Amino acid sequence: MNIEEIRDHCLIKPGVTESFPFDNDTLVFKVGNKIFLLAGLPQGDRFNVKCDPELAIDLRERHTEVQPGYHMNKANWNTVFINGSLTRKQLFDMVDHSYDMVFKGLTKKLQAEINEATT
Repeated sequence: MNIEEIRDHCLIKPGVTESFPFDNDTLVFKVGNKIFLLAGLPQGDRFNVKCDPELAIDLRERHTEVQPGYHMNKANWNTVFINGSLTRKQLFDMVDHSYDMVFKGLTKKLQAEINEATT
């Protein structure tokens, strides 16, 4: 698993955009103009995702590859290392969970616009 596969997975989701709003090294994925994933490209071995606080703690306790979000709100964000220990499904599940949390936090109007644009 590598960051390109994570990128491809993000881009198949409805309404997702990618950009470099902070610098030339931090790739950011948004839905409805809200961030759901950040990846540092120089390392390319980790990414940050939003996470339900209780699930975030559980994931950190079960997997050493999941740490409190680096430079993020530690209660709501995890940094996930792509070092081969987590399965492809586990990594994609964390990305999907982050996307879903952010999407559900959008206004109903914006959710409908994104859903309409993908049909």
